[in-house]
Amino acid sequence: MTTSAASVAAATPADQPQGFVVRIVGAAAFAHLLNDLIQAVLPSIYPMLKSDFALSFAQIGWIALVYQVTASLLQPWVGMFTDKHPQPYLLPAGMVVTLVGIALLAFAGSYEMLLVAAAVVGVGSATFHPEASRVARMASGGRFGTAQSTFQVGGNTGSALGPLLTAAIIIPHGQPAIAWFMLAAALAVLVLLRVTGWSVRHGQARLKRFAGQQAPGLSRGAMWRAVVVIAVLMFAKFVYIASFTNFFTFYLIEHFGLSVQHSQLYLFVFLAAVALGTFAGGPVGDRIGRKAVIWVSFLGVAPFALALPHANLAWTAVLAVAIGLVMSSAFAALVVYAQEAVPGRVGMVSGVMFGLMFGISGVGAAGLGTLADRHGIEWVYQAIAFLPLLGLATALLPATRSRARPGRCC
Repeated sequence: MTTSAASVAAATPADQPQGFVVRIVGAAAFAHLLNDLIQAVLPSIYPMLKSDFALSFAQIGWIALVYQVTASLLQPWVGMFTDKHPQPYLLPAGMVVTLVGIALLAFAGSYEMLLVAAAVVGVGSATFHPEASRVARMASGGRFGTAQSTFQVGGNTGSALGPLLTAAIIIPHGQPAIAWFMLAAALAVLVLLRVTGWSVRHGQARLKRFAGQQAPGLSRGAMWRAVVVIAVLMFAKFVYIASFTNFFTFYLIEHFGLSVQHSQLYLFVFLAAVALGTFAGGPVGDRIGRKAVIWVSFLGVAPFALALPHANLAWTAVLAVAIGLVMSSAFAALVVYAQEAVPGRVGMVSGVMFGLMFGISGVGAAGLGTLADRHGIEWVYQAIAFLPLLGLATALLPATRSRARPGRCC
């Protein structure tokens, strides 16, 4: 081996592969699972909190609003700051904040303390998502949709497990049992410390290489058009999803007379379908294009959404699965589309997208809660059935394409 060849070998060690880094994307997805499992505790205990603290639907909606708006307002700023000043250790630090929020939630003795706990958990979430999404892109090897959907499916899986574990651990034993979920936060801190170590060694160099392969972003006019369309699509998607994550259990309890624990199982089935749809959406988007996936995810779900309020219990379960599978497939496509539209701003774009998700979900939850108080939960599900039709706005999305070539798996 010549001296120059030896230098190249030394500069590219075995632990710095150029393709899809399975262990890092997998670790980021597992941390996302733990993070969103913890986040899912809050909406899963709404029926218990409503009973224990004698809350109205509107007050439940305000808890959701405080949590999700706290997360949504901070995430874009976190993303913009870390684009200019990378802060890889923000990942484990943010999870420590989440741990503190869970402790506050477990021992809150008043409605005001519930709001404080929700805000602290929101801060933890805001520091996690932009940087973790950046790490997934770093390790993608150019397979951005696959990496983003794998990362996102970790979160969706955690969201699905949250209600199940809540039904098994918290509902039978009461509010103090929430403290058990601090163990999940502690495990996530350990995982994120390892992910951060890899990011410090290899991450920025990989992002710079991908930036060199990226097609130019959209013109200013096209970019603003894309922003408006994405906002409309995100509104339709996450207000509708918020109706499930925050109020589906109430709908099942009121409409079909189910118990809290039984209704949590139906919510788990829906969220499991969301996880599966999210995982499928990324690779499909890499193959057939982001816009095609977005089209299918909105217009394909419209018939199921319109039929849901008129279905019996068995068909409600079937339709909920179909809605979760189809509608969730769009998120990875929307995130990667936005990253390609504004190249070189991975943290900011990820922060804006996740911030929109949390903010729209929070405002939607508060609004839906108020409507449920005034008109009833069944009326709410009839009214929102038309939201997926806003997916027609996809026709206005300008075309964008990355020149990055997918790397081999490693």
